[in-house]
Amino acid sequence: MTAAPDPEAEPRPEPRETRRGVIGPFTGRQLASALAVVVVAAILLVLVTRPIAPAPGSGPPTALPGATPFLVGEARVGLQPGDLAPELEWTGADGTTSRLRDLHGNPVRLADLRGKTVWLNFWATWCPPCQSETPVLREMDERYRDKGLAIVGIAVQETTVDDVAAYAGRYGLAYPIAFDASADVFDLYKVYALPTQFIVGPDGRIRDVVNGPLTVDSATTLLGLPPVSPSPG
Repeated sequence: MTAAPDPEAEPRPEPRETRRGVIGPFTGRQLASALAVVVVAAILLVLVTRPIAPAPGSGPPTALPGATPFLVGEARVGLQPGDLAPELEWTGADGTTSRLRDLHGNPVRLADLRGKTVWLNFWATWCPPCQSETPVLREMDERYRDKGLAIVGIAVQETTVDDVAAYAGRYGLAYPIAFDASADVFDLYKVYALPTQFIVGPDGRIRDVVNGPLTVDSATTLLGLPPVSPSPG
């Protein structure tokens, strides 16, 4: 009679070595690849959203040459040179009149700027060509604020007043900026691209309309302002 085989005497397969990753099942190479993708995406996001020019005190202001406007709607026929610039107010469905207000809640009225050349700048903090124009507006305001030029920024498609105020503070923008929360003035002026410039003469009539950012030289020429000689060193 043959004895039953002893199970303890049968050879057992060697246990397979489990390869452990750096974190769970992931290897160091996989984690490094994922981190590289995240870093590249973050760099691209910063490059797209940061203002092109440095803040005051960190270097001379510059602007991107040849920058194009950021389209935010279908092209439409808007206000033309020679038209009387509409006041920055609108009538609601209930018949009440509302006025555009600056970041401090004060009303902004073209009537208060009669006798000056007014540069209305429709823009947004998230708009790359608007960001490239930020130092131009700052420099033009510093140069000509006391020489008959009034710049009014009109921020559109923004989340909060605080976001716009933080941007203005960071980049030293001293000219008034209005918050067009519901795009009422944006629609009143039939804007479809950012930035869009309306140059309003001292008589209140539109002199020029420009879709896209300006440089210091093009803005000086467009506004008909005399060049400012550099201060003696």
